[in-house]
Amino acid sequence: MKREEDKARIAELRKQLEEYSYHYYVLDRPVVEDSEYDKLFRELQGLEVQYPEWLSSDSPTQRIGGVPLESFRKFIHPHPLYSLSNAMNPDELRAFDKRVKNGLEVNSLEYVVEMKFDGLAMNLIYQDQIFVIGATRGDGQTGEEVTENLKTIHSIPLRLLEGPAGDVEIRGEVYMPKKSFIRLNELRDESGEPPFANPRNAAAGSVRQLDAKIAAERKLSFFAYGLAEADKYGIESQKSMLEMLGKWRLPICPHHKVFSDIEEVVDYCLSWTPEKRASLDYEIDGLVIKVNSLKNQELLGSTAKDPRWAIAYKFPAVEEITQLVDIEVSVGRTGVLTPTAILVPIRVAGSMIGRASLHNQDYIDEKDIRIGDWVKLRKAGDVIPEVVSVLIERRGGNEVPFKLPEKCPICLNSAFQIDGEVAVRCSNSNCPAVLREKLVHFISRNAMDIEGLGPAVVDLLFREKLITDLTDLYQLCSEDLISLERMGEKSVANLLYSIEKSKNQGLARLLFGFGIRHVGEKVAVILARTYQSIERLQALTAEELLEVDEVGPKIAESLIQWLSSEESKVLIGKLRELGVKMTEDAESTVKSDSFKGLTFVLTGTLPTLKRNDAARMIESYGGKVSGSVSKKTSYVVAGEEAGSKLTKAEELGIRILDEKGFLDLFSET
Repeated sequence: MKREEDKARIAELRKQLEEYSYHYYVLDRPVVEDSEYDKLFRELQGLEVQYPEWLSSDSPTQRIGGVPLESFRKFIHPHPLYSLSNAMNPDELRAFDKRVKNGLEVNSLEYVVEMKFDGLAMNLIYQDQIFVIGATRGDGQTGEEVTENLKTIHSIPLRLLEGPAGDVEIRGEVYMPKKSFIRLNELRDESGEPPFANPRNAAAGSVRQLDAKIAAERKLSFFAYGLAEADKYGIESQKSMLEMLGKWRLPICPHHKVFSDIEEVVDYCLSWTPEKRASLDYEIDGLVIKVNSLKNQELLGSTAKDPRWAIAYKFPAVEEITQLVDIEVSVGRTGVLTPTAILVPIRVAGSMIGRASLHNQDYIDEKDIRIGDWVKLRKAGDVIPEVVSVLIERRGGNEVPFKLPEKCPICLNSAFQIDGEVAVRCSNSNCPAVLREKLVHFISRNAMDIEGLGPAVVDLLFREKLITDLTDLYQLCSEDLISLERMGEKSVANLLYSIEKSKNQGLARLLFGFGIRHVGEKVAVILARTYQSIERLQALTAEELLEVDEVGPKIAESLIQWLSSEESKVLIGKLRELGVKMTEDAESTVKSDSFKGLTFVLTGTLPTLKRNDAARMIESYGGKVSGSVSKKTSYVVAGEEAGSKLTKAEELGIRILDEKGFLDLFSET
């Protein structure tokens, strides 16, 4: 009897939790306190552990997957996902209207105008109301299956309410809300990671995380806007399609309207000013205009690339004018002096801007930027502020040309410039600013990954003179930290545990964490896999290093110079004594030796794969990735705009693969 009661309770809890999620994440109208939701969630988890035979993929407990994936599988879309042609101004909208009316031989028709989200297009497949597959758009024909990551998005229902039986194919957009984007960049800044340039890049990077738990932390959201074969469900218009999707409990953007005249469409597009767009909790880069009648959409059809019945109106870049009142100089971990414009604060595309990077002296000279100038400012990607140009005509004669200082503004040691480089650097390797930035880099996620030790805590430790270099980090104790501001017993214990845990990260992360010039994350991994210990690296000559793929003269020279310096020898010696692992288990990073002895060259833009991801796939199967084509090259994987590498491969008779041929190699292993 109890077993049947528990089974009914599981069903009741799932329904109740999905209802609460719908009100919270889709309607933005919570109906219960978080504590009540958590209590019911834990009850369901306990019952599913007790009765694993009743666990199902649509349970709210299954939103965060288990072990990380090793790669994404390719997914062929049942129906193509088209891109949209663009209209850049009202006249181009009117021209679109004329083309549509001529094509249909009508004088009037209805349009639906929807938001053009600045996110990532997605295809969701439901089978008998259960969410089974989620895939990126890719090239429109083939995308990547990212189902487990999409399950972490609470606004995507795991089961459709009142949805039809059979397969249902839903189109929509995954996006990162502005508040999530701001918080994510704050966390990345605290951990020493570079910020994402805009919410779209952040959303794309989150969806393509191989670990669903990381994707879940990014707080993504989703809007549905399309349905394949909508006529099967008795739907006759775009407007009624959106209503049907909402009835199925999918999130629909409320800002869509029907118009019967193109001039009304134009007025509506122009009404979405930067100030109005700033009120939204998500980025939009335009509006999408669609013929409302699905029958007319079918009659108009599509070109090879885009539908004739829809067009995207793109917002013009927002630029504002303000005065540059000063230029500040900061010092990074490699000693580079970076100038930053201090501006009279001004609102640009919805946010107040008071600072903008000026990058380097060449950038300042090229634009002839002077202190006191009136400048034109915009947000690159609607997020990162940049100085576009100077208003020369507004100069009054008191503007002051700027040159980077000859001395470091922090330690007052001399600054220098290497021939052929634009960067100006502090000559003092012990400059407090350099040491601080080096430590922030050392503890970052892609290096030693020390949780709880962000820039603010680093500043506090420097201020209290508890650390002066990397080795001091591993000598901290509870007594040092417990009296510090905002450091309770639990946070101190967690931080010390994280520091101790980081000792076992291995050689690749350690090399990257050292911040050696020109030695990025990929090169650090290659060196660690090739030589497996810091001692072997220290014994190398530049000539031996140049034999390693991806290592050129600059990298070899920089690495040899760093490893042979007395400073690095002392640092390595101290870290070794403190128990920091300085070896790499090569086998642990390679899951197969199927490609052992094979060398690949990647060139051009692949339809769905990023080149870094393709390189990691090759390396995980024991292969090597080279930056140049030679007689030793086994395969050249070529995408669009492949260029000279493809030409050389053809001349040498090397086998050339497109993305599909490349992926087929993995299915053969």
